[in-house]
Amino acid sequence: MLERFPVDAVFGLHNWPGVGRGQFGFVPGPAMAAVDKAEIRVTGKGGHGATPHETVDPVLAASAIVLALQSVVSRNVDPRDAAVVTVASIHGGEASNVIPEAVDLKLTIRSFDADVRDRLEERITAIARTQAETYGARADVRYRRGLPALLNHEPETLFAREVALATFGPDRVENGFKPRMPSEDFGYLLQAAPGSFFFVGNGDSAALHSDRYDFDDALIGPAATFWLRLARAYLV
Repeated sequence: MLERFPVDAVFGLHNWPGVGRGQFGFVPGPAMAAVDKAEIRVTGKGGHGATPHETVDPVLAASAIVLALQSVVSRNVDPRDAAVVTVASIHGGEASNVIPEAVDLKLTIRSFDADVRDRLEERITAIARTQAETYGARADVRYRRGLPALLNHEPETLFAREVALATFGPDRVENGFKPRMPSEDFGYLLQAAPGSFFFVGNGDSAALHSDRYDFDDALIGPAATFWLRLARAYLV
């Protein structure tokens, strides 16, 4: 699209719960994380819960994998880099007295740096397979790359911040606004054109994607005003 319709810059705005209502935040450089997914199936040999010695218990192997994965960030990622490995889903078996044939794990993986992203995939895959083998089971890993890290361009970010300062004053612009670990497909646009993705506080609402999330309609006026001032300032 941007090859067909070239632009000088791209800008994006996202509300953010937990940040003061109407407060603007700007992050030069990495602002939102890359997101990857992993699905791990741990296969063993099912059987009766009363005779576990006759089985290869995938529940035990999967539990060991979950615990071992907690070492990926703490022991394989430089403490100065940010990363998240979360096992958010584990399913296996239905009855209390039956050891299942297989257990399924689902993970979300977040990072900012490309080398860290590669390292996470390498270690998650290796840990899952070797831990499963330790218990006599097998781990099949399906690892899928998702959205890239959202990397703001510094000149455009600082420009947008100056517009916000001129429009609303310093009390409405957050100092030291931190990167966020959720992900955003606006990162693709920032790979194709210079620009920035910034934030406006939504107050004390529940988190994004929560069924209790409550968008504050009072943000519409200030946000629209900011867009108008930003466009005018950039095009002058």
